[in-house]
Amino acid sequence: MKTMHILIIDDEENIRHMLSLILKKEGYKVTTAENGEVGLKRVEKGDIDIAICDVRMPKLGGMEFLDALSKRKIDLTVIVMSAFGNREVAIEAIKKGAYDYIDKPFKKDEVVLAVIKAEERLHLKRENLRLKSVHIDGGDFEGIIGKSEKMKAVFTTISKVAPYHSTVLISGESGTGKELVAQAVHHRSPRSKEKFIPVNCAAIPANLIESEFFGHMKGAFTDAHSDKKGLIEIADKGTLFLDEIGELPMNLQVKLLRFLQEGEIRPVGANIAKKVDVRVVAASLKDLNEEVKDGNFREDLFYRLNVIQIKLPPLRSRSDDIPMLIEHFVKVQNQRLGTSVKGISPSAMKLMMRYAWPGNIRELQNAIERGVVLASEDVIEDSGLPDRLRAAFNPLSKLLDGDELSIKKMSAQLERILIERALEKTGGNRTAASKLLEISHRALLYKIKNYHLK
Repeated sequence: MKTMHILIIDDEENIRHMLSLILKKEGYKVTTAENGEVGLKRVEKGDIDIAICDVRMPKLGGMEFLDALSKRKIDLTVIVMSAFGNREVAIEAIKKGAYDYIDKPFKKDEVVLAVIKAEERLHLKRENLRLKSVHIDGGDFEGIIGKSEKMKAVFTTISKVAPYHSTVLISGESGTGKELVAQAVHHRSPRSKEKFIPVNCAAIPANLIESEFFGHMKGAFTDAHSDKKGLIEIADKGTLFLDEIGELPMNLQVKLLRFLQEGEIRPVGANIAKKVDVRVVAASLKDLNEEVKDGNFREDLFYRLNVIQIKLPPLRSRSDDIPMLIEHFVKVQNQRLGTSVKGISPSAMKLMMRYAWPGNIRELQNAIERGVVLASEDVIEDSGLPDRLRAAFNPLSKLLDGDELSIKKMSAQLERILIERALEKTGGNRTAASKLLEISHRALLYKIKNYHLK
């Protein structure tokens, strides 16, 4: 459990000093601020757990401080301090969102007890949020959209593995959201306040990759004009996300394995190794099992990385999530582009539900952006979607793309397509369909039987 970080805000230096001594002795991390304005700026950095704030100060007093937190939607546990006998002010502060109050002059035990109560309340609140988020029926888990059973299984795995130091290997097709999953693992871990460093292993030139990962010392090579920290050291205490790890050259695989085993790095040109505390989350588009068999990836590194594996399903295997994703991306694009598209037409939705989405979530997002831009009214229509979506289910395109040249066979296939369309348009009403096709009802019944149509 991490040490609580407490901010003391008071314009009297002796009060700040006294409270700091009391709380540091109890094992808390303490920061001070001489008024509410300074305190607010400190809170906005995001690492304060509890604030102890005086009610009356010349610059942004306790009441105004609480108002500012509310306006900025900052959820902070605040204990206010007020002069003895001025309970009305303290009660008013609690109405504004303060958790508790301390009378001045205060006693050491009263301060410690108030902070312990606030700490217990904060732990309980955070645990409730954590447990609530495990019930992933809402469809939005750390920014990952989905409520299909396959995605619920992914969310549950993330929740279980996040608190531990174990390495995680994420596998999945391009566009399935591997980096989002890595970020979710980081955000739900005890390292969430530290850095998340994403690295695309395929994007770093081969001659720079060792220096980029492990850093270098001044003079280690021609262009090494000064010491430089590597990405692993930059991620110290945090999470390092290695995307496309299957692209790492063999010599770096050896050094990465040594780092994972020993928890230390040696910059290029250095004689002494450095201890580094980094959690590694890796991802690969390639099947690393096959890469090991082909001799392109070290087996021992694979097993070191593959302690816990999270497999992301392709979008085509979780089509139940498509309507929710569409709604989400329409909102995102409206906000980004300043548009007011309300949704998608039933026929456009049908196309999107039937399409295979080889580019997965990324392709869907791009399709929605195009649809929002091209929407003539407030709804995305078929015409606003990429041509490939319509072509994928255009039977005439498929028919003409083939190698068949027989007029007799092609005519029969075209006839069948037209009958299917007429029946679909009329909701299965054969009399109405025969009129659209300009053939007799009896002829239509014969053709339906001949083509084995329902």
